[in-house]
Amino acid sequence: MGTHEPILRARHLTRIFGDGDEEVVAVNDVSLDLFPREIALLMGPSGSGKSTLVAVLSGLLRPTSGQVQILGEELWALSERGRQRFRLEHFGFIFQGFNLFPGLTARQQLEIVLRWGRGLSQRQACQRARELLGALGLQEHAARIPEQLSGGEKQRVAVARALVKAPNVCFADEPTSALDWEHGRQVVELLREAAHTRNAAVLIVAHDARLIPYADRLYYLEDGRLCDASAQLSSAPAAPALSIQNLQEACHERLHHP
Repeated sequence: MGTHEPILRARHLTRIFGDGDEEVVAVNDVSLDLFPREIALLMGPSGSGKSTLVAVLSGLLRPTSGQVQILGEELWALSERGRQRFRLEHFGFIFQGFNLFPGLTARQQLEIVLRWGRGLSQRQACQRARELLGALGLQEHAARIPEQLSGGEKQRVAVARALVKAPNVCFADEPTSALDWEHGRQVVELLREAAHTRNAAVLIVAHDARLIPYADRLYYLEDGRLCDASAQLSSAPAAPALSIQNLQEACHERLHHP
């Protein structure tokens, strides 16, 4: 881990839904940093608040309290239009549901991001889109629309679309869930390249323990509360892999018996 300044600094984030007897604290006083050239992996059981936390960090859901500072900007002090422009310029998103445009081909999904978000010419956008689709083994599917693609192919197109504009921060929600491990490994390698060679911060939300060795920082969320488990990551080649059960047990103890 580097000693550089974080790209994203979140402090004391809380997000409450409902009120009175119906009140649910989805995110409970969470603070974390995302650093350039690092992959942060966020794990935790279903319903623990992971999706809510990512929505708050990425400017999609206003927190009940707390601050999110990215690249020197206080995200939630911006106007709605300002946040939209900020997300367009600096963020990449990989959604679990793909969110592809149904009428656009795989190549066009990427080209529209480059032309609209980066101002590239049609020729430049086409070339860059072809390069990235090729890196994900999708060159033969570049002219196909989403309904002509398998679930795994759609996921890889979604990954390519998020990375094609070289974002400062990439938020990835279960990016390998629809993939066999060979294709899943390709996706993780691309995310690692985006972090380590393009100076991006990558936050991956996942349940897949095979992603743990790729992480530079490891967070575990339980009942809306965050445990920083980065110290449990080992750089020793012969070290045993950290299991989800071991991670859960260690963080549960820290969260409930600090």
